[in-house]
Formats: sequence, structure tokens, C-alpha cells
Amino acid sequence: MKKSENKTAERMAALRALLKKQGMSGYIVPRQDEFQGEYVDAYAERLKWLTGFAGSWGLAIITTTKAAIFVDGRYTVQVREQVDTNLIQPQHLVDEPPTGWISQNLKKGDKLGFDPWLITASDAKRYAKACEAVGAKLVPTAKNLIDKIWDDQPAPSGKPLSVQPLQFAGRSVADKLADMAAALKKTNADAAVLAEPSSVSWVLNLRGADVPYTPVVLAYAILHKKGKAELFIDKSRLPEDVRAHLKATANVRAPADLTTSLKALGKKQAKVQIDQGSAPELVRGTLKAAGATIIEAQDPCTMPKARKNLSELNGARAAQLRDGAALSRYLHWLSVEAPKGHLTEATAANQLLKFRQDTGVLLDLSFSSISAAGPNAAIPHYHVDPANCLPIKNNEIYLIDSGGQYQDGTTDVTRTIIVGKPTDEMMDRFTRVLKGMIGISCAQFPAGTTGTHIDAFARQALWQAGLDFDHGTGHGVGSYLSVHEGPARISKANYVPLQPGMILSNEPGYYKAGHFGIRIENLLIVKEPANIQGGERPMMSFETLTFAPIDRNLIDVKLLSPDELQWLNAYHAKVLADVGSQMTGDAAEWMKQACAPL
Repeated sequence: MKKSENKTAERMAALRALLKKQGMSGYIVPRQDEFQGEYVDAYAERLKWLTGFAGSWGLAIITTTKAAIFVDGRYTVQVREQVDTNLIQPQHLVDEPPTGWISQNLKKGDKLGFDPWLITASDAKRYAKACEAVGAKLVPTAKNLIDKIWDDQPAPSGKPLSVQPLQFAGRSVADKLADMAAALKKTNADAAVLAEPSSVSWVLNLRGADVPYTPVVLAYAILHKKGKAELFIDKSRLPEDVRAHLKATANVRAPADLTTSLKALGKKQAKVQIDQGSAPELVRGTLKAAGATIIEAQDPCTMPKARKNLSELNGARAAQLRDGAALSRYLHWLSVEAPKGHLTEATAANQLLKFRQDTGVLLDLSFSSISAAGPNAAIPHYHVDPANCLPIKNNEIYLIDSGGQYQDGTTDVTRTIIVGKPTDEMMDRFTRVLKGMIGISCAQFPAGTTGTHIDAFARQALWQAGLDFDHGTGHGVGSYLSVHEGPARISKANYVPLQPGMILSNEPGYYKAGHFGIRIENLLIVKEPANIQGGERPMMSFETLTFAPIDRNLIDVKLLSPDELQWLNAYHAKVLADVGSQMTGDAAEWMKQACAPL
């Protein structure tokens, strides 16, 4: 959305009039919906409707006289392009956090409103503390104020749910619920509220289609130490097979019954576990007011969901090979068409989608493809606008970061390609990024190692040249769920131990603003610890999941160590054997050249 297309001034005036009418000084407008997801249904795009900002994370605070929007490092450029900065001041989430802004811009007696469905319990606590520090008060509203002034707000999609079959889920709902009951026993909880859609989807072997790219069920659930789970969703969304699937393990309640069930737990003086990082403040507040004892603990599904079982891992392997073949066909097509000079970022992304659709089993993309040419490749989370995108030019870098959702697995892969001839600088930077990717791929590490411990492996070759990149090296990936899954990551600040069965991305990069960007990404599985000959401790390692050619034309072989060169040649040999065997004709011949040893 361009600034000229939004109606921010008019909408902010309406919000401010409503604030004055209700005796409030300001209002918090997060990008999140009541399920805190990365992607939201159209009805929940309140921040975009008000400000014009279309990023996947952001938060605005609008007072009767001032306004600010907070974004992280991914969106510092985008926010200024989309938001009228004469009306709303962009702030960096880390350097200028909302709590600091609240303390500086509110005063004694002010009331800062918020929708308790849209703010997590942990965030509400921080905002309340910032308000109290200046004598102000954080006040929940019974109805979202944006909804009151958004006349043509879309209705929730309410699409039907589906069952994730046992052949892909790997474990029955009954088995998972038994594990959850055991977990609740350890925390001395009678029940746990699940507010994270991927957890609800995973534990009940369900999938949904309410939001793009992420097939989660937008619903809350309550797990009990004894008895069936409760799923809060409109029954009209449950086809007959889903109802039959849930009959033995879950009672289906209307969404409006959630507060009734929470109050019932309070009346019993139950001990209820909530994850304050995902549970909305309304859940915490309702339980507390009803008399429940709140146990603050991690969502009990988080770690079991992250540690994929054998069926999920085998599904991921099959999905990656299928997806790798689609990507390889695309890379061959690109090698033929890009030099002709008629492609744009948008037409190229559309062609990759077609190759994935040709598999016959693609259900969705796993995120909006980052198809970035030349200087746009230097924007790590660039979003293609078909009406305003760059051509793919000769002698420039083109970066494609994309993925697919298949019922047996979720994919995410990035390749950087030179169209024409690279500069020496491009080759140097690309090879240093490649060295980092190989460094992570070959890492061996003991139990207890976190993503922070091994993040430096991806950066060492860049650091040696006085370079770095500002995003994490890797994120968790779900099993036909979210492409960005917690709790483990490979980054400078993630302290969750890596465990066997986790699937993580490995995506170091380099970005020269205004010129070019580089990222190479494969997915990895954390392997079980194994003994090393002559060693004293068993070590975990990674299995590479993603197979597609890495552009040989950008590699400066002189910068690779013998071990790195051996890894690269072995990798390409496997790509040729496992993916090349799915290629025919000119594409097969191209694969032989693309995977030839260096």
C-alpha cells in the first residue's frame, strides 16, 4: 500500500473522537489478531487499515495528540514508504520500544486503552508497568475501538477444518493428549489453555485454511489433566470427518464459551497453566478474576511439536525432494529466460509458483516469495509488488527465497543467482556466505548446545572481512504448519537447546544496501547424538534436507578450504542423484553442468 492510497488522517480523526468520547488518552493497535499469528485474516488487518503499514509485525500507539508505530529491523525502510510520517512517527522496536514511548508521552491520569484479546499477558504486564511509572493506567476495552469505526470490515473467513492423517502426523490425538496430561502433572496443573494455533492444530491433528501460507486452526483449546480436551470453534466449520475424528478426544464448544470455561476453572479453584507469551491478557485476567491459580509455563505442545517424529521427518524429506525438483526446474528455466531481459521479479515468482503447482500436491506457498533483483535483493524481507517491481537485468544478482506447503511437509529455500557476469566483490561475498552455510551444515555439537552457540559458524568468514548480516541465521520450521516455528533458532540470542528431530533453516546472508544482496538457505534436521571415533562425548549434527543447485558462477573456489570444497561437491553429487533423476530433456543436461564438481 502506498501512502497515497490510505486514509490515515480521516481514520485517526475518527479514532481520536472515539477516544475522547470514552474518556481515554490513547489506544494500542497491534498488527496481531487474537491468535498472535504472523499471518492474519483480512478482518484483523487493523494496523494496515489505520496506518497503511503492511508488514507482518508492527504496533501503533495513537494518543489524542501524538502517534507512533513500532517495527523491527526488517521493516525500517518499508514503514517509511507506507506510513504518512507527518501523522505517525516510525520507531525502532528495540532502540525505541513502546514501553519507553509510553513513559515519555503519557502523564498522570491518562488512560491507555487496549483490546485484551490482541495483547499477550506478558506484553500487557510490561505496558501496564510503563503506564504506572508515570501515573497513567492501562485499560482494557470491551470491544475493539478500530472495529467500531471500520465500517466495511470483512467478516472472518470461517473456512472448514481438515484432518491431518496419521500417516503424516505420526501420532494419534489420544497419544498426544496422554503426553500432555503427563506434562501437566509435572507442572502440578489441572489444565492448560492453548492460545497458539499451531499447538491446537498439532495436538488435535487438525489443519485450517483461514490465513494465507500457514494451515493452522484459528481456535483456542483447553487441555485437562483428566478427560477430553475442549476446542472452541464454530461447529459449522467441522465437516463430518472432522467431527468423527474429534469425537473420542475433544468436546467442541462455541468460541464465546471460552470465557465460560475459564470462569468454571476458576470456580473450581483449578490450577491453570498458561504461556504468557501467547495467551491473551483476557485469558489471564478472566482466570485470575474467577479465582484460578495461574501457573506460568511454556505451552506444553511447544517442544514436542518442534521435535518431529519419524513420520514427520520422512514426510519432510519427501516434500523437500519434490520441492527441490520444482526449484531446480525453475533455476534451469531462469538460466534460459533471464539473459533475454524480459523477466521481472513478479513474472519470475509466478513461474516458480507454476513449477510447484505442477507437482500436483502443492496446497499453498509457505510465505510470500521474496523475488528480488539487483538492489532489492539487499532488502532481506523484500515484498514483490507486481505493479511496481524491478526487471531482472544482466550482470546483476537475483535472489529467490520461497517455499511450499505440502501435506507431508513445509519447505523454505533460498538461492542467489547471477544473471550474466558477477563482479569480484559479488563472488567474494557469495563465497563467504557459502562458507558460513557449510560451516553450520558440518557443525557437530554436544547436548545442551543452543542456536546462539553455533551462530558464529555462519558469520566467521564474513567477520574476517569486516562484514556481517543483521538477521538470524536460522528459524524452526513446522510440519505442514508454520514456516517460522519456535522455540529454537540459530541466532545471536536464542538459548533454547537444540534437540534431535528439530527442523531449522540455515540461511546466512550479506547485503550491500542499494546494490545487491546474497542469501543461501537450506533446511536441516538435528540428528541424534553419535559417538566420534576417539572422542569422549557423543555429538549431535545436522542432516541436510534441501537439495537444489547452488550457483557455481558466484563461487570463488580459492576461498574454499579443501573440506568445504569436498562438502560442496558431495552436496551437488547428491542433488544430481536425487533431484536430477526427476529431470528430463534440456533440464537434465543443465543439472549435470550445474552440479558438476569444482
